[in-house]
Amino acid sequence: MLEPFYQTTLLEAGADEAGRGCYAGPVFAAAVILHKDFYHPLLNDSKQVPEKKRDLLREVIEQSALSWAVASIDNEEIDRINILKASFLSMHKAIDQLKKKPELLLIDGNRFIAYKKIPHYCIIKGDGKYASIAAASILAKTYRDAYMQKLHEEFPMYGWDKNKGYGTLVHRKAIEKYGLCKYHRKSYKIEPGFTELFPQK
Repeated sequence: MLEPFYQTTLLEAGADEAGRGCYAGPVFAAAVILHKDFYHPLLNDSKQVPEKKRDLLREVIEQSALSWAVASIDNEEIDRINILKASFLSMHKAIDQLKKKPELLLIDGNRFIAYKKIPHYCIIKGDGKYASIAAASILAKTYRDAYMQKLHEEFPMYGWDKNKGYGTLVHRKAIEKYGLCKYHRKSYKIEPGFTELFPQK
């Protein structure tokens, strides 16, 4: 059971990212502020929710949230600044776009670069603990998946419609056969036998 809020005094926003461990494509992040009475029985960490239910939750969150925003950092910027900084920057960009200014940030994970002067808490596996972070994980995941589906149309040989840019066997074999394309993260030094740096999100 997800906790509805970390506390009830300050206006909270949950933030999470998706695509950190991918070989290709952007990293996406979302920030979500939920109403005090928001509840949905399907809401959970996006990794625990089937695709069709994630898409349903995306609609519910967008229609019901007090405020929400999604942002991304492309693979070229990831290569310039590294994936960790890109993940933080994508969350900052999402928070920037919120129509309401949060007074407290709940961040999924164990590290974060402070956003302006807003206090934050880093919560390991927070997307499975707090509703706002879970909602952010759903938005980040669904928006990124949809984006990778579009990139798949340009480079179908990598199977991004299924693997979304992660280092599956199909993806690795395609890289061996066709090489890297303009959407691959060159800083990951992808080569045969390369393993994922991060778990799938």
